[in-house]
Amino acid sequence: MCVGVPVQLIAVDGIRGDVIEEGVPGIVDLSLTPEAQPGDWILAFLGAAREVISAEEAAKISAALGGLRSLMEGGDLGDAFADLESRSPQLPPHLQAALDAGKTTA
Repeated sequence: MCVGVPVQLIAVDGIRGDVIEEGVPGIVDLSLTPEAQPGDWILAFLGAAREVISAEEAAKISAALGGLRSLMEGGDLGDAFADLESRSPQLPPHLQAALDAGKTTA
């Protein structure tokens, strides 16, 4: 499974992006995000930037990854997913339509 990691872009040279991830410098391919500029937060997968994201979204993703890391080390999630408490899970439209029609089994 591939997990996207938020990184902050500090320099751009063509399609090469110099980034910082939790204080550690790195390099990403910016081919898919030509609009990315130094200072932007990007979501990187296996060394490639997939999209430019807001600082708020980067913080949420970092908190979630930190919570999962803590859980895997025997700790707890803490408030890593606090932003999810304000919304209810929703079914995809086709499943909601089936449920609304009274179908509860396949």
